[in-house]
Amino acid sequence: MEDPPVNPGEGPANLDWTVENVESALYQLYFDPDMERKTMAQKWLTLAQASAQAWHFCWALLAPNKIPEVQFFGASTLHTKISRHWDDLPSEQHESLQSQLMSHILQFSSGPKMVLTRLCVALASLTLNLIPHSWPHPVADMVRAFEPQKPACEIGTDVSPQAHCLALLEIFTVLPEEFQSSRLTQTRRVQLREALIREWSGVSPMLRQLLQSQDSSDQAKEKVLRCLSSWVGLDVPLGQTYELVQDCFGELSNPQIFDTAVETIVTAISQPDCQRYTEALLNLLPWVLGLHEQLKKSAQDGDMETSHGICRIAVAMGETHSRVLLEQVDRWQEYLSLVNMILFCTGMPGHYPVSETTSSLTLTFWYTLQDDILSFEEGKQTAYLQVYRPVYFQLVDVLLLKSHYPGQEEYDSWSSDDQEQFRIYRVDISDTLMYVYEMLGAELLSNLYDRLGRQLVDPQQSAAWQETEALLFGFQSIAETIDVNYSDVIPGLIGLIPSINISNVMLADTVMYTIGSLAEWLADHPVMLSGVLPMVLQGLVKPELSVSSVSTLKRICRECRHDLAPFSRNILTVSQDVLLKDIHKSSQCMWLMQALGFLLSGLPEDEILGHLRSLVAPNIQQLQQLTQQEPNSKMKEAIIHIFGMLANLFTTLDVNQDLEALEGETSAETSTTNPVVVLLQQMFELIQSILSKWLDDSDVVEAVCGVFDKAMRTLLHDFGPMVAQLSEMLVHIYSAYPQASALDLARQMVHIFAGEEHYLSNIKYLVDALSSATLVLFQKGPRDHPDIAESFMCLHAQILKRKPELYLSEQMDLKALFYCGIMSLKFPENQTVKASSHFFTELLNRYKDMPQLPELLEIDGKILTETILESVGGVAPRSLTEHFAEVLLSLNRQCPALLSQWLGDSLQVAGFPSSHVSLEQKHRFTQQLLG
Repeated sequence: MEDPPVNPGEGPANLDWTVENVESALYQLYFDPDMERKTMAQKWLTLAQASAQAWHFCWALLAPNKIPEVQFFGASTLHTKISRHWDDLPSEQHESLQSQLMSHILQFSSGPKMVLTRLCVALASLTLNLIPHSWPHPVADMVRAFEPQKPACEIGTDVSPQAHCLALLEIFTVLPEEFQSSRLTQTRRVQLREALIREWSGVSPMLRQLLQSQDSSDQAKEKVLRCLSSWVGLDVPLGQTYELVQDCFGELSNPQIFDTAVETIVTAISQPDCQRYTEALLNLLPWVLGLHEQLKKSAQDGDMETSHGICRIAVAMGETHSRVLLEQVDRWQEYLSLVNMILFCTGMPGHYPVSETTSSLTLTFWYTLQDDILSFEEGKQTAYLQVYRPVYFQLVDVLLLKSHYPGQEEYDSWSSDDQEQFRIYRVDISDTLMYVYEMLGAELLSNLYDRLGRQLVDPQQSAAWQETEALLFGFQSIAETIDVNYSDVIPGLIGLIPSINISNVMLADTVMYTIGSLAEWLADHPVMLSGVLPMVLQGLVKPELSVSSVSTLKRICRECRHDLAPFSRNILTVSQDVLLKDIHKSSQCMWLMQALGFLLSGLPEDEILGHLRSLVAPNIQQLQQLTQQEPNSKMKEAIIHIFGMLANLFTTLDVNQDLEALEGETSAETSTTNPVVVLLQQMFELIQSILSKWLDDSDVVEAVCGVFDKAMRTLLHDFGPMVAQLSEMLVHIYSAYPQASALDLARQMVHIFAGEEHYLSNIKYLVDALSSATLVLFQKGPRDHPDIAESFMCLHAQILKRKPELYLSEQMDLKALFYCGIMSLKFPENQTVKASSHFFTELLNRYKDMPQLPELLEIDGKILTETILESVGGVAPRSLTEHFAEVLLSLNRQCPALLSQWLGDSLQVAGFPSSHVSLEQKHRFTQQLLG
């Protein structure tokens, strides 16, 4: 195998595009094992296709003695030339090209298939270039050209007529597809679409004849179906296709082409425009209903493929056209039959997704039907509800049945993927039940409650646990999103729950979630807590119920915290026990600590500190032990976990959160120190001891800062007694090893305490020290610390917003801060750029309040302006443009004369900020900005 005789890197004018060279490059592309040589050949061939000589060598490559790969390239080249270089061909050659192309399609009608298809696509592209003016009736001309001596497309002993017929079908199939994929102007697209739709009248009779003929092969019929789908995609009106679509229903009994027939019918009746052709739709409806028996039989035989296909047809008809069909009052029984057919599909026998995959297709239909019914005016709506409410009650029964878990052994045998799909399926069912409640209302809850009561109370009822679980699942689905506080069945339900045996994990999970969904109701009826809380605590000690039991306890503690005092000791004891035994994963431990924070918040204030100390005592003890050890990765993991739990506890532990709601109380500062502050003060030395060993570890420092951050956000001004200590600690941490989390915590302190005279000296000391240390870092080069640059900019934006007077300090070097901001604007990290833009916006807003700022801007404002122009000119992503615009607008508001001068000077420079922007565009930009 020789190399291509030319180097792909040479210019097109110097390349020798001969048939031999092209063929040689093709052999290299297909058969050379060297990937580099293959790539070279591919690049060279791409250039060859673009050359003028390609109009000539493509025909030579299609010679009968060439291998299929070479012939395929010839056909592809022909398509490339027609679709992309049509204007290079003189108009007087159009007719001969058309004739030659059809002749070659006849020549290749028996194969190879890949070559035939590319030639058909080339002819389709040619057709699109010539119709309607240069080739007014392409379909009729093609039918004549491909018509064999025998009657059209009849299949006899001679294979040629069939091959000709299949080739013609291929052309008709790819013609609309080529139109869809072509790059066209909107005007030309509209013109072509109209011209092609007019040609449908020539295609349709041939397709009908083939489908109805006893002699047509399955291959021919499948081609017909694909061809119809292709034309439907052009929006050929249903009024012109419905008879052919009816013929397609006859092919659903043929297993060989069943899938293609389904696809074609679904495509045809899913066109939204079909709704304009009501008569055609109504003519198709009996054909859909006629599939019901085949559907039942396939479901009975376990034929998933057939039942799935028929279901798709029924849902396409019902979902796309529900309103149109509902409005045909004289045909209401037919539409009701279709709805019942879809209901059968929803209740398809078997477990999704293992033994059936059909039922999930129907769920959106029930939303659509309900929306359409409820959108009618009141009189009509009442009539429709009378017909369809019973159907929706049946639907609830079906959905609950479909949500049943299989037996434990069978479920355990499922793959993890099947189990996950089933979980998602149940979420979809849950959403549907919640939606259906809008139509059925309180009667639905009563219905569920009555059934559950009969199961749990009547000893004769020996329903499997799945039935109980499904009914609770139904309750929970509705209670999660609907206000059930006024439902008269909830007290009965809460009364029934303790009698449920939760030995089965799936049932126990649902019991937990059901109790959680009723947490708000329990807050209004605290007397009922004693019945269900023991079940939640019982679940808490079981690892397999970790997520459901912890999330439910958290919801109860959040909603019912003021009524939990009688149960607090028990809740705390069980919780501490499960935490010590490591029953739950880390994330559930965090949720549990949040739950306990809510619980403690609702207790009498004089009891909180004792419970709090008791709760965190094991954590403190563990931290003390860890300080005695040499640092290692396992130890680090334990430290981060403990601090994470404390942070989550402090997120929700707020003794003052409801003071304003209590009559006669105010949110004034209390005389006693907040229990969280007391605890943190007692732990402070221990925390410092931990930090001394981990100062250079950003994860540990971030975890420690997280504890103080969460406590401060929750306690707000009650956190005040910690400000002095914490300021000292942050300065110590940051001076040793600058880290973003320390700056973020300092920003929070500025936000809450900078406005209070009592703490101003602490905040000033903190800000000055952190700023000095960061400026040193910037002098060394901050590129490796985008997180620190971002947090530093955010800190100073917060200072400017809350306490700009801090900038009057002698320690605050405004010029250095200004340059830090400009350096940060040039970072590739979007968040850092956003933060520095925000800093400059806040800084410029203080233009008149800060004596040194106008002088600084006069000297260095041009650098800021040019930095932003460079970023807008292409250095930074377009998503940041809005942030840069804010800075420019702030400059324009505060110092318009200076900005005008800077813009004039900078934008005069050729190629700045981008070579793609003309002088006129720069001028217009300047005018619009300054205007």
